[in-house]
Amino acid sequence: MDEKISCLVDLQRRGEFYKVEKGLMELLRNCLESEAENSRSILSGYVDHFQSLEFEDVGWGCGWRNTQMLSSHLLAQRPEAREAMFGGSGFVPDILSLQRWLEIAWERGFDAPGSDQFNHAIYGSKKWIGATECAALLRSFGLRVRVVDFGPKESEALYLSVHGSKNSGDRAVSSSAKQNEGHQVLMDFVWNYFSHKDTVQFGHKRVLISEKTPLYFQHDGHSRTIVGIQVKYQRSGTPQYNLLVLDPAHRTAALERSLRVKVGWQKFIKRGVHTLKKPQYQLCYVDPGIAGEEEMEKLKTIDSVFLEF
Repeated sequence: MDEKISCLVDLQRRGEFYKVEKGLMELLRNCLESEAENSRSILSGYVDHFQSLEFEDVGWGCGWRNTQMLSSHLLAQRPEAREAMFGGSGFVPDILSLQRWLEIAWERGFDAPGSDQFNHAIYGSKKWIGATECAALLRSFGLRVRVVDFGPKESEALYLSVHGSKNSGDRAVSSSAKQNEGHQVLMDFVWNYFSHKDTVQFGHKRVLISEKTPLYFQHDGHSRTIVGIQVKYQRSGTPQYNLLVLDPAHRTAALERSLRVKVGWQKFIKRGVHTLKKPQYQLCYVDPGIAGEEEMEKLKTIDSVFLEF
């Protein structure tokens, strides 16, 4: 196993992405600062956007792209993670290399049921992955990845099967008040997650930077990365939340352009509770620190916290 790992460390390739000068999150912060005074936003720190590429992974690669986005944050913001991940290479590997890392995680006993579903092999395939595969891969480096499931009570015992898609398709469509109320549980979780006491103020008082990692955001059909959340207070005083999301289905250059000119960026980034149309969602995030030997054994079993809609 050690030989396999050292071989992969030597052979892994750097994942290519469109590099945004000064960073995409800095541009997003500037846009949020220029919004109305009745808003408050909380963002993750540094994140690179990895887009799905035509003729490479469009239609199946969203899970890998979100794993790359989460990894880019960990490498930039957490020195202990940078040292532990990908053999200490300091860069985010490409999809083929990530597939090798996932196979090694499976071989070491991380997420045995998930490994069985893929027949223990994924390298070179176009198989979709989800939050649990991301968790298994990152846990194999000793990272404390946590998984949270959202859904109706009757789905609690079910394993959330993950399907990729080239669509970013859960845009604004009208939905029942009851469903909105149920999905508000997810919004409240995300707000409480980012607004935890670890949040530090940075720059403008309307935009805070959290020490929390981005959230890998999975549902049936697609996955994205939640990099923050915004609340706007209506005249009635009622809070209205928008998730701040990076979608691998979007082109990074178009996203950068809209953020620089501060025009049209909201349609790329903001997602309100009315866009949450799926019956089940799954999030994963990474707590600080590196697990010791005993904790590593426990991390091999992917469990989750279940919150009912």
